[in-house]
Amino acid sequence: MSELEDKRIAVLLSGGVDSSVVVYEFARLGVHPDCFYIKIGPEEEEEWDCSSEEDLEMATAVAHKYGCRLEVIDCHKEYWDQVTKYTMDKVRAGMTPNPDVMCNRLIKFGAFDEKRGHNYDLIATGHYAQTETDENGRKWLCTSPDPVKDQTDFLAQIYDWQLQKALFPIGHYMKDEVREIAEREHLVNAKRKDSQGICFLGKINYNDYIRRYLGEQPGDVIELETGRRIGEHKGLWFHTIGQRKGMGFSGGPWFVVKKDVASNILYVSHGYDPETAYKQDFRVHDFHYLTKCLTPCEATFKIRHTPEYHPATLEWTGEREFTVHSKEKIHGVAPGQFCVIYDKNHHRCLGSGEITI
Repeated sequence: MSELEDKRIAVLLSGGVDSSVVVYEFARLGVHPDCFYIKIGPEEEEEWDCSSEEDLEMATAVAHKYGCRLEVIDCHKEYWDQVTKYTMDKVRAGMTPNPDVMCNRLIKFGAFDEKRGHNYDLIATGHYAQTETDENGRKWLCTSPDPVKDQTDFLAQIYDWQLQKALFPIGHYMKDEVREIAEREHLVNAKRKDSQGICFLGKINYNDYIRRYLGEQPGDVIELETGRRIGEHKGLWFHTIGQRKGMGFSGGPWFVVKKDVASNILYVSHGYDPETAYKQDFRVHDFHYLTKCLTPCEATFKIRHTPEYHPATLEWTGEREFTVHSKEKIHGVAPGQFCVIYDKNHHRCLGSGEITI
């Protein structure tokens, strides 16, 4: 508690159980931080089924329970101008973006800091992540003990100054432990389901989100091995490399293995685990260091939000460019994805860069 006594602390309270337990963690130490609910609404409220009203009710109840002030911060314009633009630019180019990653950098630790967070020493969130400071005073982003819920991959693009201010009070817990605390404390959202899908989109379907901005652009679906046309897609941006569900073509399962953006052709392969869907070596550029460090040659990595960490050798070709030589073949490697790099023991998250193939 002593290290928090003189700190001005802001808690980003979403209405979910995780950030609510963050407020409890402070309250049990006698600390009553200011709470903030970041409001991101759809561009035209009447067109979308959004859960933000319920989220705000939950956040209000939790803040009141622990005697904390709650303020609503409208980051609507920043989200749609910045995160949506990033997402649409990437999918239009045939890449696989990660809006949640950029939302942390641009909104939760970005736009919020510009509006109110700059008045605070620490910004606490309900992310499953930890931090530690080494003997040289450098702060590191570290993984949660819960491999399924760990969210360091979603934080791997935040700036170093944002990491300095970040605080993750529940990062040392397993998800079940957080639920138990919430039920014991009779929090209003103790049994509420975790949100699914993209940050801030609520119940909006991702394809509807894309269709609103990019529309449809039908093109041929071709079997890679034979060149046979098997159907028509509604737009390359509705599909991701490695996708094997929701294709809607007979004779499946089919896997998306390649996109030809110039010709608007979607290439698929037949069979459960086609060799063409796997890669062992791929390039990463524009690597973003969370904490400046020596470039490692041995590391572990992730390319999507899964519990598994893959061992690899990194062949550096520049300060921020390298080729990943994975020890095992990886399914669904796609341009535009973030490759998140960890140390050999997948304890410290070193940063992330964009995959180029």
